[in-house]
Amino acid sequence: MADAPQFNLTPAQELIAQDRHRFRVINAGRRFGKSTLMAWEMFAMAVSNRDARIVYYAPTRDDARDIMWSMLKKICAPLLVDANESRLEIKVKNRYNGESLIILYGWEAVQERGKGVGVKNNHIYFDEVSKYREFFQGWEEILLPTLIDLKGGATFISTPNGFNHFYDLYNYENDPTMNAREEWKSFHFTSYDNPFLDPEELNAKKNSTTEDRFAQEYMADFRKTEGLVYKEFSRQIHVTTIQPELTVETLGGVDFGFTHPAAVLTIKKDYNGIYHVTDEWFHTGKTEDEVVDYTAAQKFNKVYPDPENASAIEALKRKGVNIREVRKGKGSVVSGINAVHELLKQNRLKVLAHCKHLIEAFEIYHYTETSKGRDYANELPDHEGSDALDALRYVIMTDAASQGSDAPRAHYSRPRRPGSVVRSNRFNVV
Repeated sequence: MADAPQFNLTPAQELIAQDRHRFRVINAGRRFGKSTLMAWEMFAMAVSNRDARIVYYAPTRDDARDIMWSMLKKICAPLLVDANESRLEIKVKNRYNGESLIILYGWEAVQERGKGVGVKNNHIYFDEVSKYREFFQGWEEILLPTLIDLKGGATFISTPNGFNHFYDLYNYENDPTMNAREEWKSFHFTSYDNPFLDPEELNAKKNSTTEDRFAQEYMADFRKTEGLVYKEFSRQIHVTTIQPELTVETLGGVDFGFTHPAAVLTIKKDYNGIYHVTDEWFHTGKTEDEVVDYTAAQKFNKVYPDPENASAIEALKRKGVNIREVRKGKGSVVSGINAVHELLKQNRLKVLAHCKHLIEAFEIYHYTETSKGRDYANELPDHEGSDALDALRYVIMTDAASQGSDAPRAHYSRPRRPGSVVRSNRFNVV
């Protein structure tokens, strides 16, 4: 076997490369050297393992080609067996006189085609993972199972993008429910940790950009996304692990989809006029019949579906579902957003912690770049990734708005003991 090329890691890169945790999350500023580190790691892993299969994902296929392809080919050149340009696949000789495979994908391969099902991977690398849409669905349902047979691992590398799924991944290390076997390890490095960058150039960037932008992009500090629609949303205030008590009725919000995810939310309204999102059903590739069957099986008191899908609404009615009309037209998105705004401000909207797609949507739903710096009151946000929020909006804009923000709130005169029987309907209106 030809001699493998050598590369001198920076001290920060060496800390990551020496770590042996199964799942590593690297939160790093721009130009830290994230992609270079991954390229060398993929080469080393392919060479040192028997017939390994190493997979790399970037936000898009074009990103994968632009960021990784040329650099990886150059690194692998001494042991290269084949480089398939059209498939973005590289075969290299390994130390066991066999061949290992490195494949580059765009995240859309998982989102749109479920690419990767049924294979066995030694390791998966995710580059700029904070930019992926519907990440947890692709990771948990499609890619994580491909690591089971070989007890493979994964590396998640990114610069922050608000408090989205990458923020959750970064905190798995300290979450006992996720890191019970101590498999997760997180790292935090800034752009200043790359000794090959001129600090004066970074300081100039600091002086020429906003504080939040510099903190997020170069210091890898988690900050709220610029132009965020629901700035009032806070995990500390609105996310809970407590199920609601004294529920008045259970409502369903439905946003149909196939290529884009279908979202069905279970929302329980209590006697205090608080709306609790207690469950979410969020899937791509689901037919209209599958969405209808799931919705009908939930036995909602009322269902608020996307009014544009007339055939699905008729199918729900045939199954005896109590459909409520959702008006959708000029100004409806803005008025619906305003209705959700009011509930958030009044602390009358709670989301159970396991509804992670909705939580992520709250934290990334933003106005378009062309709208930034203007009055957002009549602007429409970027629709991408809004599916769960649309399902919520159909319920809130119709049910909560019809009652008015000044509707009386009900409180039982004394708390009910667990297991006791409520013998009276009387309550105090305040």
